Amino acid sequence: MTWEEAIVKIRKEPEFNDLVRLAYFDADLSLNVKRFSQSEEYAETLKIIKRYAPNASTLLDIGSGNGVSAVNFAISKYEVTALEPDTSDTVGYGAICKLKEKHELANLKVYNDFAENLEFPEHSFDVVYVRQAMHHANDLAQFMAECVRVLKPNGLLLTVRDHVIYDKADKELFLREHPLHKFYGGENAYTSSEYRSAIESAGAVIKKELKFYDSSINYFPLDKSHLDEIIKTKNNKLKKQLQKKLGAFAKTPLMLRLYKSFKNIKNEDFLDESKISGRMYSYIALKK
Repeated sequence: MTWEEAIVKIRKEPEFNDLVRLAYFDADLSLNVKRFSQSEEYAETLKIIKRYAPNASTLLDIGSGNGVSAVNFAISKYEVTALEPDTSDTVGYGAICKLKEKHELANLKVYNDFAENLEFPEHSFDVVYVRQAMHHANDLAQFMAECVRVLKPNGLLLTVRDHVIYDKADKELFLREHPLHKFYGGENAYTSSEYRSAIESAGAVIKKELKFYDSSINYFPLDKSHLDEIIKTKNNKLKKQLQKKLGAFAKTPLMLRLYKSFKNIKNEDFLDESKISGRMYSYIALKK
């Protein structure tokens, strides 16, 4: 089964309704674009670009999928080049072309190719943006070498939402649990050290590695309210443990704060990404 066939299939099955909506896989391409434009992920992405590349005008969107990011960048007035190896009208090159025509985006160019074979000259773009694509690389080192090659000096490399695994067993677990891998068999993941090595060897300096709980870009479709609820639940559990040791005195909020301070326990410590199969990371890097 191809990637396109897998998406067409899950659109027809009610159990995948949430996935279709949250992953921007709806058959209505413009609806996907609108949803992405309103997402916290896109807002955070624009913040990063404006911070690290405030004067950027040209942007290469690698692995652009059905175009939700490329079209929104173009609407946001960037000169956008979208690269997508899949040719389909549903989730690939054809879908982006449809959106380009519908939204009359003269500042969007669309190419059908793989990142390992970029035909653009060196120093072509202010920003290279890679969303959920680096982990699909046929050759991670070559993929990243090409991304950095076409960046201008001091240009921004922003890779987001790539699956990270700890070891072989963790990867096998991730592939078993991925909702779509069983249909088309195209998922993959690398360790964080493999991602970092590929980026640095290509000639970029990593400014930030955003782990799963570090940014809403990664932990979507969770939001901050979900994270707050996890922390609240963990604090309540810790409070009950204290009460068993110290009695009613441990019920006071002050006692809990003092205990956490003494044990050097932070709220962030309750957010354990190891429990998330194929947790996602993002990387902010600048070309040397």
